[in-house]
Amino acid sequence: MEEFGFDIVANEGRARAGVFRTPRGAVETPVFMPVGTLATVKALDPDDLRTMHVEIILANAYHLHLRPGDSVVRDLGGLHRFMAWDRPIITDSGGFQVFSLACLNRVSEDGVEFRSHVDGSLRTFTPELVMQIETNLGADVIMQFDHVIPGGSDHSASKDASERSLRWLERCRSEFDRLHLADGPKQTLFPIVQGGIHQDLRRSAARAISDAGTWDGFAIGGLSVGEEKTAMYEMLEVCDEALRGSDHGT
Repeated sequence: MEEFGFDIVANEGRARAGVFRTPRGAVETPVFMPVGTLATVKALDPDDLRTMHVEIILANAYHLHLRPGDSVVRDLGGLHRFMAWDRPIITDSGGFQVFSLACLNRVSEDGVEFRSHVDGSLRTFTPELVMQIETNLGADVIMQFDHVIPGGSDHSASKDASERSLRWLERCRSEFDRLHLADGPKQTLFPIVQGGIHQDLRRSAARAISDAGTWDGFAIGGLSVGEEKTAMYEMLEVCDEALRGSDHGT
């Protein structure tokens, strides 16, 4: 089985073309990735997606945990069998949904307590539980559980959320390693760079994540959550510059 990896094919200025290699096939980047929140891309079946040359899709851990349940998906063979899709899948951790859709959420160092937007039931997400949920779902690339806050948050709130995300990343990676100890990594875990609209926090988070070890890839989080477009572009540039200086991932 092929391992995860990334090959740069061409560069022009700061732009690049590459190939992200996964056990379920290659993804040419940059890539358009359709969203299949509940393990289905609305109005399209898997044959339609293959005909359109879709190489990877995104599903949502929060929504799938609430219904039909990640254990149900696991018992039915995981997301790939569940939705009859044989190419790569990414799941996000549900961090954004917990903070944007769930009502009455309460954040602590342990995790987030919230009420489901579906039935109002009281739920708790911890970094460890989210790793278990995403492992049950069986996507190829899974995301860490991170603390997402509104895009225009001040420096103090952004620093608190970013540093908490880094601590949660350490717990995510420990649980990920424990869950995959027996049979080797069929999934890969991506860390998420937080820091709001503050350059120093973004650079600090990128540096801390890079120093934490080797990663198959990085995600940039906390954007398109209410900040100005110019700020979003600025933070992308800052993160790109900071992560390009790392030799711990692509």
